[in-house]
Amino acid sequence: MAYDADVIVIGAGLAGLAATAELAEAGRSVILLDQEPEQSLGGQAHWSFGGLFLVDSPEQRRLRIRDSRELAWQDWLGTAGFDREEDHWPRRWAEAYVDFAAGEKRSWLRAQGLRLFPVVGWAERGGYDARGHGNSVPRFHITWGTGPGVVAPFERRVRAGVARGRVGLLFRHRVTGLSRTAGAVDTVSGEILEPSDAERGTPSSREVAGAFELRAQAVIVTSGGIGGNHELVRANWPARLGTPPETMLSGVPAHVDGAMLGIAEAAGGRLINRDRMWHYTEGIQNWNPIWPRHGIRILSGPSPLWFDARGRRLPVPLFPGFDTLGTLEHVMHTGHDHTWFVLTRRIVEREFTLSGSEQNPDLTGKRVREVLGRAGGGAPGPVQAFLDQGADFVVERSLSGLVRRMNELTEEPLIDEAELYREITARDREVANAYTKDLQMTAVRGARRYLGDRLIRTAAPHRLLDPKAGPLIAVRLRILTRKTLGGLETDLSSRVLTAGGDPLPGVYAAGEAAGFGGGGVHGYRSLEGTFLGGCLFSGRAAGRAAANAVG
Repeated sequence: MAYDADVIVIGAGLAGLAATAELAEAGRSVILLDQEPEQSLGGQAHWSFGGLFLVDSPEQRRLRIRDSRELAWQDWLGTAGFDREEDHWPRRWAEAYVDFAAGEKRSWLRAQGLRLFPVVGWAERGGYDARGHGNSVPRFHITWGTGPGVVAPFERRVRAGVARGRVGLLFRHRVTGLSRTAGAVDTVSGEILEPSDAERGTPSSREVAGAFELRAQAVIVTSGGIGGNHELVRANWPARLGTPPETMLSGVPAHVDGAMLGIAEAAGGRLINRDRMWHYTEGIQNWNPIWPRHGIRILSGPSPLWFDARGRRLPVPLFPGFDTLGTLEHVMHTGHDHTWFVLTRRIVEREFTLSGSEQNPDLTGKRVREVLGRAGGGAPGPVQAFLDQGADFVVERSLSGLVRRMNELTEEPLIDEAELYREITARDREVANAYTKDLQMTAVRGARRYLGDRLIRTAAPHRLLDPKAGPLIAVRLRILTRKTLGGLETDLSSRVLTAGGDPLPGVYAAGEAAGFGGGGVHGYRSLEGTFLGGCLFSGRAAGRAAANAVG
């Protein structure tokens, strides 16, 4: 039987684009399949903030950040916590990725036209000891153009392959099976869905219009994770993170359902680390949703006071931006799915950024004047829109009015005004001195020693109950599904492995479907900025390895 292409790539997200680009430029013929319409090309990466993990970059050095490959590897190991037998390949992928981030990653991306915002962000700050979780220094590099700016070079390379006749794009093709000939997986079959003009990210029709069967020498699975499938998220929820939330918001479109992972597993691939996942605790309901249960994450500086559902302050070091999964674990053991930020208008104006390309039109649209305005006064337009229209935001001049409206947003009134007042005034007394026993105040002052935080991310310390800093603001925060940290186990050539540890003939995997490399390159936790880069690194490896294998 003749082949329809040298390689079939399943999933037209960032990892699939990277793999396809490498294959086409190596002279191989490729069919790139996706169940969504063409307007969703680029997948989840399009919606991202465009954060990239880089080590010892020129951007860091200009801001007097001293980073090194050794420090980054120490941080990765302390964050990942590799402790399982199946962590062999994830750990090898992690070391290779840190080498990439400290080496050719920036120059490789720059050669394709990608540019970076000059201020480096400091995500996942940890707050434990030197060998524990977190980034010791700022490493979160924002792409100029955010998610679309990351996708653009790879879409351009793929479309150049289309123009040369090396790449075929087949949208509305939903894979339902992988099968073998003479022991090797070489056939991809499935359903052709009816055409759809659904806008990017919105639900598209699932009406079946036909069937397909395609053959190739190799198949690369780049279909993403499970974040849009709440039932599967709950089924894989680990006991260490407490009871799964009764309600969750979705940080990804509904079609991110994990179906292809099950198909690859049924074909003989080994799926590992299913219980490792990355969800955010700072989710808010999108007042202008694109997909079902659409949530947005607040990327906050370190100043807001964080309270559980009953108004108890979260323990050290669970401050905004310090330990995502540590906070998730704590919250899910409180018996409630939500928490609260309490802060002032002054803090919102300086510290609130919303995750996502559509929530940052200045960076996404590369509008320099508007970006410079972030260092000035006033809340960014998208943040102001949530203050005005967001269902989770409460804005009041008085604490009593704030508490009354906070309690109106929940099924039962859980916040006691007197106790919340005691917590806030105790914190406010610590502001009067440059020294303090309140470790969040210490963290805020430490953050402001970094120029990037002082300029645009951390407000000067002040009393929350100071009328001049008001009005007071409370934000109800909910669990927001996002990333699958486990996935198909792969070796360093992105070949999918079987339960026996041997390569599954003809099958490769990359991106979130492969746990961003090896079946779980992050271990238990992420340092952030590593998801897009993981898609690119593993997609590139898969494309190059498959090109060599079928050459």
